[in-house]
Order: sequence, then structure tokens, then C-alpha cells
Amino acid sequence: MAETDAQPLLAIDGVDVFYGPIQALFGVSVTVREGETVVVLGGNASGKSTTVKTALGLVKPRTGGVTFDGARIDGTPTHDIIGLGFGSIPEGRRVFVEMSVEDNVRLGAYPRKQKSHSDLAEDLDAVWEMFPRLAERRRQTAGTLSGGEQQMLAMARAFMRRPRLLCIDEPSMGLSPLMVERVYETLATWQSAGLTMLIVEQNAMMALGLANRGYVLRQGHVITQGLATDLLKDDAVRLAYLGG
Repeated sequence: MAETDAQPLLAIDGVDVFYGPIQALFGVSVTVREGETVVVLGGNASGKSTTVKTALGLVKPRTGGVTFDGARIDGTPTHDIIGLGFGSIPEGRRVFVEMSVEDNVRLGAYPRKQKSHSDLAEDLDAVWEMFPRLAERRRQTAGTLSGGEQQMLAMARAFMRRPRLLCIDEPSMGLSPLMVERVYETLATWQSAGLTMLIVEQNAMMALGLANRGYVLRQGHVITQGLATDLLKDDAVRLAYLGG
């Protein structure tokens, strides 16, 4: 993990975000440093998914700003933000259900500015080794996969991006406990390899067990933040998210 006084790779700074007349975020600030895993926790309608959408340019803050690697990016189109080195695993997987598993995976490399045939082949081999179940189903259409397999596919597609920062929205949603463990095992492998990640999650125990730092949102406000180890011991966080 980077030193705590290093310039953040991503900085969401005091943003207010609205959907029409409804305010979703109130002065929210979140930072992610190179090599960190940061988690944003909260219940339904807490604003946590809006936070990651703000980072990706899917929603624009009315006030405040977003910087990536020191450059202002709020107001930048999402496809240009992706081009800067963002990767995304969206809520609900969002795979292309009528395309094959392999074609879905290959699409992950599309935003890469430099991609040789040998690099793509090497990364594809790594994906099949990382996700052997997908390798077995590479010729199937993605819509025939189970929910857990589609989550693996969304992760494989993101891996092919070779992102500098990976934004992950609700990785455990709708998955069996066994599949959640497998998802987090993969994320831990990526973390060990130095990947920077911003994770939005309701499964606080799993997320804080992986993360370096965390933020807790309630009704669009950051109510507490700190080291993941401290949040795991925080009585208010435990009561709200960890079952006491």
C-alpha cells in the first residue's frame, strides 16, 4: 500500500450529487491511493453506488470535484475516463448475454491503447487459468451462465482491461456464500499483485476483511471512516453492518 501522505490516485472531494430534485450525496469525500483497497459501505439508498458512479463520470456532481492522478475529471465523458485507466465491475454484472463468454472477455481489452496480439493471448491464458469454469464454457453464450459465473465473467472482462484503478459495485450481491468467498479470494489475489481497488459493498465483513481503509455512508453522508481494522472494531459499524 502507498504511504498515507502520498497524493491520492483518485480523490472525490466534497461532492453534492442530485438526481433531479433529489440529493443523493452531501459533501462526500473519498480518496484512494495507489495500491490501496478502499471500501464504501452502506445500506440501501445510502449513496454508495452513486459514489462510484461519480468516480466513473456516470453522474456529475453539482458541487465539489473529482481528480484522477492529479487531473480534474468530473464532467469528463465516461468513455474518456475509462481510457485513463479505470476498470469497472458494475452492479448486476452487465455481461453481453447474446455473445460468447470468450467474446465478452476479449471486449475487456478494447479500451487499452496499446495491445499486441501476444499481450492479449497472454492475458487470455491468464483469465482461463484464473477462472477455469469460464474456460470450460468459453464457447457458450453468456446468458446461459449462472449468476455466479456471470460475476466471474464480469471480473475476467475487467482483468483484461489491465486497469490502474478498478471500481467494483456490489461484488457479492445475489451470490451464494461459497461464490462470495471465491469472488473475494480473487480480489485478494489482485490486491496482492498491487491492483488499486474501490469497492462498494453491503457485505461489510468480507469487504473490511480485504480493505485497507473504509468509509461508511448513511443517507448520502459519510458518517465514519478509517482503517478497515478499526472499522471492524467500531461499535456503531458492528451494530449496523456486522450483526453486533
